[in-house]
Amino acid sequence: IKKIKRISVIACGTAYHAGMVAKYAIEKWAKVPVDVEIASEYRYRDPIVDKDSLVIAISQSGETMDLLMAVRHAKAAGARVLAVCNTNSSTIPRESDAVLYTHAGPEIAVASTKAFLTQIVAVYLIGLKLAQVRGTLTDAQVKSLYTEMLELPGQVEQILETIEPLRELTRKFAKDNTVLFLGRGIEYPVALEGALKLKELAYIHAEGFAGGELKHGPIALIEEGTAVIAILPTKDEHALDEKMLSNIQEVKARGARLIVIAPEGAEVIGAEHIIRIPVASPLFQPVLATVPLQVFAYEIAVARGNDVDQPRNLAKSVTVE
Repeated sequence: IKKIKRISVIACGTAYHAGMVAKYAIEKWAKVPVDVEIASEYRYRDPIVDKDSLVIAISQSGETMDLLMAVRHAKAAGARVLAVCNTNSSTIPRESDAVLYTHAGPEIAVASTKAFLTQIVAVYLIGLKLAQVRGTLTDAQVKSLYTEMLELPGQVEQILETIEPLRELTRKFAKDNTVLFLGRGIEYPVALEGALKLKELAYIHAEGFAGGELKHGPIALIEEGTAVIAILPTKDEHALDEKMLSNIQEVKARGARLIVIAPEGAEVIGAEHIIRIPVASPLFQPVLATVPLQVFAYEIAVARGNDVDQPRNLAKSVTVE
């Protein structure tokens, strides 16, 4: 893997959002260019992959037909394929050159929740291993990041223990027909995932946007009473937290009803409702920020009388193209 010149991550649905997180982490740590592709579209544009390419295929089931066909296309072009999968001995891992199993355990419900979180952790591990082998991080830096990653399960438990205010909040949003999600940087894929979960479980029209794109069109959707969920990034060298706070003020000024997912201690002005999560390094925050969004979608679905385990029109493993 020292000789890898580019990485392509291919996936569908929720796993695609995990792939977007992978791009941020791998490029930051290992300094390798990463493309993220929707598997169902991948082979129809003649992607440039060869023996110097690593393709990471992410799937909960390991049987997703769109992804399997993309894997076969990449291998035929000479690329090496690493599968990230939750299901032992499934087809995609068998046809890949290597596999990293996520060991999330059986996920019975159709909508992916714990599998998504373990997919993110898996791509973190891949990014750190690449960085270690390629020498882009020191052993001490890698060890420090591993140590912080070990704190994530306890932090998730902490969120779940203090989530009751969010459960009560859902009653105020259960009758909404549209909810918009805003994220910036590595929180943008989290916004997309939050919107997808709400679509899948609550059957509500939901869209995720990059906060910086608001002014390029989506802000036209904001009117008095529009429900908006914003994810405030951890403070970093890019000051994305300040930019998101500006986005929050923009939608608030136009009458939005706001929920903000924010790290403990972060100052938030203008939001009616703030859900706090533990502070983590920016690249690790997606694991924590995702959990309240999953609970939100679940509670809204229950309030609307939906079957959260078997949403309409969906299947756990999509084995057709």
